[in-house]
Amino acid sequence: MSSPRTWREMPQRYRLEGLKCEKCGTVTFPPRSTCPRCKSDNMNLYALPRIGKVLTYSLIHSVPEGFEFNVPYPVALIELEDGTKITAQLTDCDSSEITIGMPVEMSIRRIREAGQSGLIIYGYKFRPIVKKSENK
Repeated sequence: MSSPRTWREMPQRYRLEGLKCEKCGTVTFPPRSTCPRCKSDNMNLYALPRIGKVLTYSLIHSVPEGFEFNVPYPVALIELEDGTKITAQLTDCDSSEITIGMPVEMSIRRIREAGQSGLIIYGYKFRPIVKKSENK
């Protein structure tokens, strides 16, 4: 990925921003300039919720170049609190601990490195929400 593209995509990768259609309310992520439902171009920035749940997941064993450092890794379809569905890598958990319906929250993590001396690319991943113990 080029440096200009990396910088251009930072808002959606770091703040989880999409677009919301002002005509019909459809949320798009990644952002699109035109609503896929009603074709309106009246789209405004929309901050997606950072909390969701795992709908389904898969372990990735055959990875593209640049992702070899953490094989295998889990990728999940996540439904956010507002109903938006996104695909994201899961982190901070063992693959045996992942369950359908598991509550997760967004966190910023290293995604990959562009070449040996290249740009380190960060972005969103989701991690399990750890409930604090009631026993103190």
